Amino acid sequence: MAKRNYRKSSKKIQPAVLTMSFNVPIKGSSKEAFFVDLSQCASIVNRRFYRQGLNWAVGGFKFFTSSGATGQVQIQKLPNTWVMSNAWEKGFRHWMKMNTESLEAAESIKPKFLDFKIYANDDHHKSGYGANLLPLSGASLTLPVQEATPGEWIHSTFHIPDTSKDSSNPVSNNPRSVIAVGPNYTAAGDDGQFAVSLIEGYAASRGLPNIQDPNAPNDAASINQSTAQNWLAALDNDFDKQTGEVISDMLLQNDIAPYPFENDGVHTDTMYPGGANQMKTLEIHDGEYVTSTTIGGTTRIKGGNFPCGLIALNLANYDGQDLRMQIDLIPGTHRGYLAEPMTDM
Repeated sequence: MAKRNYRKSSKKIQPAVLTMSFNVPIKGSSKEAFFVDLSQCASIVNRRFYRQGLNWAVGGFKFFTSSGATGQVQIQKLPNTWVMSNAWEKGFRHWMKMNTESLEAAESIKPKFLDFKIYANDDHHKSGYGANLLPLSGASLTLPVQEATPGEWIHSTFHIPDTSKDSSNPVSNNPRSVIAVGPNYTAAGDDGQFAVSLIEGYAASRGLPNIQDPNAPNDAASINQSTAQNWLAALDNDFDKQTGEVISDMLLQNDIAPYPFENDGVHTDTMYPGGANQMKTLEIHDGEYVTSTTIGGTTRIKGGNFPCGLIALNLANYDGQDLRMQIDLIPGTHRGYLAEPMTDM
């Protein structure tokens, strides 16, 4: 039996830039937020198209600070939850359906680089893709550090029909940008459009849990009296009141979901994490304090997975002349990187 050639059968890892450095243009405010889109950066430095709909693996972060710098550095990301995964896929499927139905009579005009691109949150929407941090090149003896020049990177838009008008007025379409977390329609962003939230839209499209599960009849606990209503359960009585007490516990304890939800007796609106009412911001990935005694002016933050490759850098009370961030990516089989489609998240 011939030996199998594992070298030929294994998937080749393509060459790709695994370390990217970014200049952070600090302004000295008490709170500042900056955003990185890994798919945009990888497309630029590799001259190869990477869709935003990837769940990227990051090896780690490194921050280089000037002498005496102080403040807090925090990395945030899209929630690493089934809610975010399902919300993204449902939004993506509806966006594709909208495009497919509109292109039925003109399929030849479908753009080659059509891609579902979203903003991380309302802050990202307000600053726009034009403010995304871009990778730097190294300096030489004759040339300074250079920031990459971006190509086209345009947000996706839902055109939502407004059917609330009467028959005498034509139906209009409302263009809406897309954010991952937070409430809908907060304010117009850098693109001039209001945004809809993937998680909030997903929450509004789903059914609610039962207020009680099981939603048992009141007579279920009636097994001890001479006129027991739940007489089938009473047949098993052995003059021990334990059964009745246990059934009472079953009816009154652990019968409501351990998370808040609309119409649960307290809350009147959806309570999905990452939506309009519950934990409405990005997930905290990690953070560190920069102090005047930080060794070597270097601060490290752990790696992890980043849905859609969107990274938020939040600074609090940062006081320093400059700040540079380095992101280490992991080699893999997705065109050189360890990343998987968001549909597999």
